[in-house]
Amino acid sequence: MIETKIPIACSLTDGELQQRRKNFLDKVAKSLTAGEELENGFSFRFRLGPGFLQDLAEVVDLERQCCPFLTFTTIVDAGDASAVLELTGPDGTKEMVRELFNWN
Repeated sequence: MIETKIPIACSLTDGELQQRRKNFLDKVAKSLTAGEELENGFSFRFRLGPGFLQDLAEVVDLERQCCPFLTFTTIVDAGDASAVLELTGPDGTKEMVRELFNWN
């Protein structure tokens, strides 16, 4: 089996990234309560509120298209009022997440 390496890069232009931040990432970031560095990325905890999971799912769907190197894991524990989004990937992922999401 041939292994294909996915480049650690975002396919958005600077203008598209600014629009993405304004329209989606900043909206989700308003519910951010904590961030933690992982070995291969970051874990972000968000306060749950009306419509938040739909907003988070939209961000994940958009980001997986322009940043195919990212692995997204969403965790919502029973009875908890928060959700966790883990953004992980190969070497170089942490630097890209810091730059693109600016949630740290």
